Amino acid sequence: MLMNFISLFLMFLFSLISVAFLTLLERKILGYVQIRKGPNKVGIYGIFQPFSDAIKLFSKEFLIPLKSNFYPYWFSPLFTLYISSITWVVFPYMYVLLAWKYSIVLMISMMSMSVYSIMVSGWSSNSSYSLLGCIRVVAQSISYEVSFFLLIFCLLYLISSLILSDFNMYQDKVWFIIVMFPVFIMMFVSILAELNRTPFDFSEGESELVSGFNIEFGSSGFAFIFLGEYLSILFSSLFLSYLFMGLMCSMQGFMKLIFISFLIIVIRGSLPRYRYDKLMNLCWKSYLSSSLFLIIFYSSMFL
Repeated sequence: MLMNFISLFLMFLFSLISVAFLTLLERKILGYVQIRKGPNKVGIYGIFQPFSDAIKLFSKEFLIPLKSNFYPYWFSPLFTLYISSITWVVFPYMYVLLAWKYSIVLMISMMSMSVYSIMVSGWSSNSSYSLLGCIRVVAQSISYEVSFFLLIFCLLYLISSLILSDFNMYQDKVWFIIVMFPVFIMMFVSILAELNRTPFDFSEGESELVSGFNIEFGSSGFAFIFLGEYLSILFSSLFLSYLFMGLMCSMQGFMKLIFISFLIIVIRGSLPRYRYDKLMNLCWKSYLSSSLFLIIFYSSMFL
């Protein structure tokens, strides 16, 4: 019991520290993409910039909009952080807290719950921009999650198991990314849509919705939403590298994680926002049919 608590506490602590340095990495990469330096004033090479931003946000007053729904508005940022944190519990890394035979089902279920926190945040703020942002997220999640689950079924056909740790065992000799490269590309795009990252950042389109679903949040509320988003980016990078490249507890596994995170950041700096109706056409007309074809193809090969 004590070991479980210590492991849970350390996992949560170091994942939050990782978020701080991921934001610094993103700001540095986006700076060099735009031919500038990025943060370089607070500490050596700007290394303390994320911590100074956190102190600034948490020291501000938490204001409640006059016409907002108080309890959903207050709890939705905490729920965002909670959902992003709880997915780490079932991941088979060093000391597994929830190791059981349906671990991947639980993980996918928790990953799909992130849309509810955004929906409640947008609705409870009682703002037109935030409401439009949350409506977009709900429609977007319905569209991409169908094909996302079908693509995961393609991987489950290879190992014939719902235990997440089996993916590492089966990729001892050959990575799944070599055998199933089309599935990797489609899952990577689906994860970009799930994370609401460029080019699918419709929930917070600055040119259309100012800041989207989180427009009324400031101080600690915005900080919790921000932490939840970047925890999800880290976990999705970990999840994708584990499924397709057999992430191990080593420097090699860490480099795989950094590679996926680097791709997500570079895409933000290089691609424009996709049009909303084009995402719907992509999900329902192209991705869904392609996912069904890939399921039939790989099931005929491996079953």
